[in-house]
Amino acid sequence: MPSPQARHDGRPAALVTGASSGIGAAFARLLASEGYDLVLVARDAERLDRFAAELGGQHGVEVMPLPADLATESGCAAVEARLRAVPTDLLVNNAGTSLNRSFLKSSADLEEQLLRLNVHAVMRLTLAALPGMVERRRGDVINVSSVAGFGAVMPGSTYPASKAWVTNFSESVALSVRQYGVRVLALCPGYTRTEFHQRAGINMSATPGWMWLDADAVAREGLRDLRKGKLVSVPDWRYKLLVTALRHAPRRLLQAVARDTRGRG
Repeated sequence: MPSPQARHDGRPAALVTGASSGIGAAFARLLASEGYDLVLVARDAERLDRFAAELGGQHGVEVMPLPADLATESGCAAVEARLRAVPTDLLVNNAGTSLNRSFLKSSADLEEQLLRLNVHAVMRLTLAALPGMVERRRGDVINVSSVAGFGAVMPGSTYPASKAWVTNFSESVALSVRQYGVRVLALCPGYTRTEFHQRAGINMSATPGWMWLDADAVAREGLRDLRKGKLVSVPDWRYKLLVTALRHAPRRLLQAVARDTRGRG
């Protein structure tokens, strides 16, 4: 594997978290095909090594695996250090989690772990990357959020609250750095075929097939919307309509129809 300092032939460099599967892997494949050198962050070192070798071999780019658990202090600090030490043209904050239990059946430890990954890691890595981007007057950040963040539609789940933070944080930061040529995007997909729900132990078998998005399509639309200068991207017309409804429907109507597979109580 290449040295952490390696940059070849003037190629752009990207760092992607949650990169071993799902939307993170889709971004990695897309960016490698565009000629980006990559740093891939995920917890599973063996899987990450295989994926890095595969991408590097297919596309002739440098791919560095960086195993780290962003829900831990040491894992987050290691990725922050990389972002501060080596110029990064694009940061994709994709790593995230949900809990297969309602708030009343949860624990402070579990809720803090969700916040460390969904909120604190996004904030810390964005803050580590942005000063260098602003100084160079170029750079991009994509923070993967969710349509769930537009409304309290999952009773008992704190996941939507964490994603509401990501969306609002990203939009606010985007407004503050765009004068320096730096772009920040909140990417807000709906249900996407990944390992996300399986890892959280959430049974999604009752979810209609038409609601599922393809991870590669989500990554393509997110990158396209970033380059168009958008601050918030909602892939697919179906979810654009849903977000419009969440933003403008009467609150009491949303509360009446809200459902979640985690149950109540």
